[in-house]
Amino acid sequence: MQVEFHGAAGEVTGSMHLVEAAGRRILLDCGMLQGGRALEARNFDPFPFDPAALDALVLSHAHIDHIGRVPRLVAQGYRGPVFLQRASADLLPVMLDDAASLAESDAARANRHRDQEPPQHPPLFTREDVARVLPLLRPIDYGVRTAIAPGVEIVLRDAGHILGSSIVELWGDGRKLVFSGDLGMQGTPILRDPEAVAEADLVLMESTYGDRNHRDRQATVAELGEVFEHAWRERGNVLIPAFAVGRSQELLYWFARYWNEWNLERWRIFLDSPMAGKVVQVYDRHHALFDEQAQEVWRQRPSPFRLPNLHITASTQASMAINTIGSGAIVIAGSGMANGGRILHHLRHRLGRRDTHVVFVGYQAEGTLGRRLVERAPWVRIHGHDHRVNAQIHTIGGLSAHTDQQGLIEWYSHFRGNPPLVLVHGEDRAREALAGEIGQRSGARVILARPGMRCRV
Repeated sequence: MQVEFHGAAGEVTGSMHLVEAAGRRILLDCGMLQGGRALEARNFDPFPFDPAALDALVLSHAHIDHIGRVPRLVAQGYRGPVFLQRASADLLPVMLDDAASLAESDAARANRHRDQEPPQHPPLFTREDVARVLPLLRPIDYGVRTAIAPGVEIVLRDAGHILGSSIVELWGDGRKLVFSGDLGMQGTPILRDPEAVAEADLVLMESTYGDRNHRDRQATVAELGEVFEHAWRERGNVLIPAFAVGRSQELLYWFARYWNEWNLERWRIFLDSPMAGKVVQVYDRHHALFDEQAQEVWRQRPSPFRLPNLHITASTQASMAINTIGSGAIVIAGSGMANGGRILHHLRHRLGRRDTHVVFVGYQAEGTLGRRLVERAPWVRIHGHDHRVNAQIHTIGGLSAHTDQQGLIEWYSHFRGNPPLVLVHGEDRAREALAGEIGQRSGARVILARPGMRCRV
């Protein structure tokens, strides 16, 4: 068995790893690169392998940095099966259709004053490309050993990151590879904790927060309530960039849980996302995957998706109308790194106001607008115009969907015999810190993946 790394190898986005086993070629994830223009331009590069020669594609979960180049893979010749957990299979078309719509809108904006044929700025993929992916999906349940190609089998385990997120166990050539996907925190609301795996000949593990530990979740939630109280006293608005799948649902969970303590009935709450209603339906169909506490909260009133003052805004007109509200609005909108989507319009209107509170509740990759705001840039550029940042910026890291350094060390510690470990999906500072900690504690061989690097299992 051999693994070759082609994405999320020294960076956090663009997950893509090629496995060769039993004479077959299996791709783990096919994610989009997200960040600055130079990074995102690489999404248009040819694949470093022949898509038509692949035998199977396995997706760990439905975030765009793990699935966002699948339509291009199919457009360039891939015709094999796409294996993923059943809830992920329901989320994938929602996520890819939204990404295609944004790509088409961005391309149309870039080409508006140009007459070139073909257009100088084509979209990365279109909704027609997404439609060609769907017949290839092969949904499977957690814990079911499945043959994905002759001589190659997988089992998916719950990764606790978002609904349907998976740890991939893969067997071939008498060897076993384990790919962590993205691992969630222990005790994350709604989701079950990441499953432990005991046996592997090689482990690929994410390392997003390999250099730090998150704040206690209850302290973090208390801080979120304090931000709301502060914003209310200032008669301001709260903007929360959040991924449409995972983080948005967790935020609504906490809103329901602390409805009375935070006096949330006085706010107007907006989930400003054209795909929000579709995601809600997916969650409702897969509530059996929730942890016990979340199932109890879902039975209570108000339930997270049915708060009496929650407005799920689908249309562009409804989204634009939010910007006419002077105070008393909490707006959750994508994207989570503020590098696209409706949050940009709200930031453009509100960043110059001191009574605006912008709350970041997830990882902000290098080159994104979210990263610049978190790093306290005094000016930022949105849609070609510079905007002064007078808004109050809050970073609440304890709500991360990714586990922290201690969680990563603990998850790896369940493997017997300290198998070789390859760190992916992390910037070098985080990976180096994590490699040092694991190496010192266990004596395991720890490798930092690089683009094009190969590892034999």
